[in-house]
Amino acid sequence: MISIISPARDKELHMNISGKKAVVFGGTSGIGLATAKQLAEAGAEVTVIGRNAPKPGQLPAGISARQCDVRDAAALETLFESLAPFDILVSAATGGTRAVGPFLDMAMDGFKASFDKLWGYANVVRHGARHVADGGSITLVSGAPARRCKPGQIALSSVGGAVEAMVRALAVELAPRIRINVVSPGTIDTPMVAAQGAERTELYGKMTANNLIPRAGTADEVAQAILFVIGNEFVTGTTVDVDGGWLLS
Repeated sequence: MISIISPARDKELHMNISGKKAVVFGGTSGIGLATAKQLAEAGAEVTVIGRNAPKPGQLPAGISARQCDVRDAAALETLFESLAPFDILVSAATGGTRAVGPFLDMAMDGFKASFDKLWGYANVVRHGARHVADGGSITLVSGAPARRCKPGQIALSSVGGAVEAMVRALAVELAPRIRINVVSPGTIDTPMVAAQGAERTELYGKMTANNLIPRAGTADEVAQAILFVIGNEFVTGTTVDVDGGWLLS
């Protein structure tokens, strides 16, 4: 027999973001900022965390900001204690260096430094999860190279794969009190790319020419996926791809 969920019951299966407290790491730019804005628009009380203070006018009214380096475990613990309890924890912090190029020619210091993103995420979850309210949600951001690596992307692939594996294991440990998921973007138009004008357009064109959707995604499109896994209470330990068909191209 097929069971039909009534609209009223369906609403009970989704977290009502309005009135919830949200903490967003990497929330002062790019995907993190887009996520913070969408959470605030949905009625959440949002605090963004960045390594650097936001520029004047960078954040909409109603979103507060704090400074913290995700690699500093002691500072993170102090920060979380001051914000606790909260319902939603998102980390889109990049962690600093990203090594690129052929592995055999790569300086190992650069390869190791790329894993600062993983250590940062591990710190955020380790020190933040105990302060997430029952029924809360944690979301981390990975990247399409985790499962389809192009030449020169071994560091991106290794780090992204480690993040996704960590989340699958954490989902088991944190259940049923907290859900944890990954959103994996493809090529996204964010401030991390310094090129401007025609050079920027040409660069993104080359990067996405073979995608099923041949364009760069937007930070807002990734943020929509983050809000989906936050709100859907039947999703945990999952990676949601927002990549324009990168994995199939």
